[in-house]
Amino acid sequence: MPGPVERLVVVLGDQLDADAAVLRTANPERDAVLMAEVDDEATHVPSHRQRTTLFLSAMRHFADTLVRRKWRVRYVSLDDSDNSHTLVGEIQRAAQALAPKAIALTLPGEHRVQRAVATWSRRVRGPVELVPDGHFLTDLEAFAEWRRERRRPVMEHFYRAQRKRLGILLDHGGGPQGGSWNFDASNRQAFASPPRPPQPPHFAPDRVTRDVIEAVVRRFPDAPGRLDSFGWPVTRQAALQALSAFVDQRLASFGPFQDAMWTGQRLLYHSALSPALNLKLLHPREVVNAALAALDKGAPLPSVEGFVRQVIGWREFIRGVYWTEGPEYGARNALEHEGRLPSFYWTGETDMRCMAESVRQVLDTGYGHHIQRLMVTGNFALLAGVHPKTVADWYLGMFVDGVDWVTLPNALGMVMHADGGVVGTKPYAASGKYIDRMSNYCKGCRYDPAKRTGDDACPFTTFYWDFLSRNQRRFAGNPRMSLMLRHVERTSRGERSAIATHARTLRRTLGIAAT
Repeated sequence: MPGPVERLVVVLGDQLDADAAVLRTANPERDAVLMAEVDDEATHVPSHRQRTTLFLSAMRHFADTLVRRKWRVRYVSLDDSDNSHTLVGEIQRAAQALAPKAIALTLPGEHRVQRAVATWSRRVRGPVELVPDGHFLTDLEAFAEWRRERRRPVMEHFYRAQRKRLGILLDHGGGPQGGSWNFDASNRQAFASPPRPPQPPHFAPDRVTRDVIEAVVRRFPDAPGRLDSFGWPVTRQAALQALSAFVDQRLASFGPFQDAMWTGQRLLYHSALSPALNLKLLHPREVVNAALAALDKGAPLPSVEGFVRQVIGWREFIRGVYWTEGPEYGARNALEHEGRLPSFYWTGETDMRCMAESVRQVLDTGYGHHIQRLMVTGNFALLAGVHPKTVADWYLGMFVDGVDWVTLPNALGMVMHADGGVVGTKPYAASGKYIDRMSNYCKGCRYDPAKRTGDDACPFTTFYWDFLSRNQRRFAGNPRMSLMLRHVERTSRGERSAIATHARTLRRTLGIAAT
């Protein structure tokens, strides 16, 4: 019979790192691990079936790994008859059954779970230890200190400081390798003909994943999204294989085409490693090291730098913003948008070809690359005036890499500019002409991206000019908006009125207008 439990180590669904500090300091002979599948995590926002499946399958595989390493694991599955289906309830049940002298877990990655931890820590006997999350390259105290020294946090400044601190892509004098901190000017190419990118590895569901799929379909019959294409890595071994395939086959072309889009191409040259990173199946340092090793073997510097920037720059910056801004961040609505999310975000049924392509891809696979998120589904919501928290919740639940610390600042801050300029110094607003330039989505679409009004005017273009007109005073002092606002000033009063009228009609027709 197993002996008494000294410490109960709680492992959450996005903390699947066998080398995490909370496990390294524990003892399999005296301590036990608790992992729990609870309905709360799949229902607090509508969660894509592939997202729920990915989390649960990765959790079950991770638990199996711990058992093979001789850990005592208390695993609560969805179908367990005694499952309370709340994190608080399962920790209380485990504490009562195992009577540990202490409970320990890695710092949760979102405010909602931290509040839950605060709730059960008052209800259980013994101390509760929160261990810092060593998965990241920048601890939260260091980010907070960096931010205190600046009036406004600018990601580019943070990224350059990261490069210097970590010693990444520097020349012998400490300057940027290649003479530039970034290569954006050469990394914004569109495809002149249909691209033929190498396909990433597809990880066919094994028995564990098939069991999860059956449970998800049975327990969440109304959940959005399809499951028939599921092939995400659910183990560390598979995640390492996905990393290797990206570095060997797609990294070289990632840089120039990272902003490009094409019909029927969900991935192109993007890595799609964010799900494995956010579950902690991969560590950011090993991902960066793999890219740097590819540089040594001849991979183009602009591609390697562009990828590294996403990992050590944006990813770490966004996490820092999430925690330094605090729990109230999610309620911000600087542009005072109150519109409803159109129904086609859940169905993909729209005659805007770019939106239909991007949303259907999400429904089919739970994934879209960052330009589809920012400049198609996100740009439309921004221009149309949808409530930012509604948009943030959609991103959280509908993408397989959705966890709150990353989706909230990206969606509410970068996409919707609802934080008033914390994440981005200006809104990422663009008309249909941008989509036409960076994709083939507009070919064959019934809307004309060059037209602002009329039945065949592109809704992106109509909403873009209406957005600029409505916010002309708000952004008058923003130097990065001056060129766009000068175009508004040159637009006649009559045309501006016609654009506003057409935008109001579109909001009613598309179900956006708040009642």
